[in-house]
This record gives sequence, structure tokens and C-alpha cells, in this order.
Amino acid sequence: MPKIPGVNHLRAVKALEKAGFRIIHEGKHVVMSDGVRIVTIPRHDPVNAYTMGGILRDAGLTIEEFRKLL
Repeated sequence: MPKIPGVNHLRAVKALEKAGFRIIHEGKHVVMSDGVRIVTIPRHDPVNAYTMGGILRDAGLTIEEFRKLL
């Protein structure tokens, strides 16, 4: 599983919005969708590296693509 350490959940949400995802629900987690995929981002600071890697995999993004969006 890919790792991307030290990402604040707010930065992750903004980067995914640039990738075409929109917030569909907020609570203890932020749930986002692009119409096809759904990803859930925990409100942690920072988000665990393995968790962030799984989120990117579910979103269909590579680490390099995500870093460009940050």
C-alpha cells in the first residue's frame, strides 16, 4: 500500500476537491464523491500515512498526482 505521511485532513479535502471530488457528508469523517467513487477522510491531524495511501487508492490517484494537487 502506498504511503504519504503528514497530510492534514483539510489539505487532503482541498486536494481531492481539485481532483473533482465534492463533499457529500461531514461528521467525524468527511465523505467525498466524484459521482463514481466514494472516499472517507478521517478528521485527524495528520492523517495516518497508511490510511492516506488507502484513500488515494480508493480515489484512483497516485501519490505523485496527489502531491501536485496539494
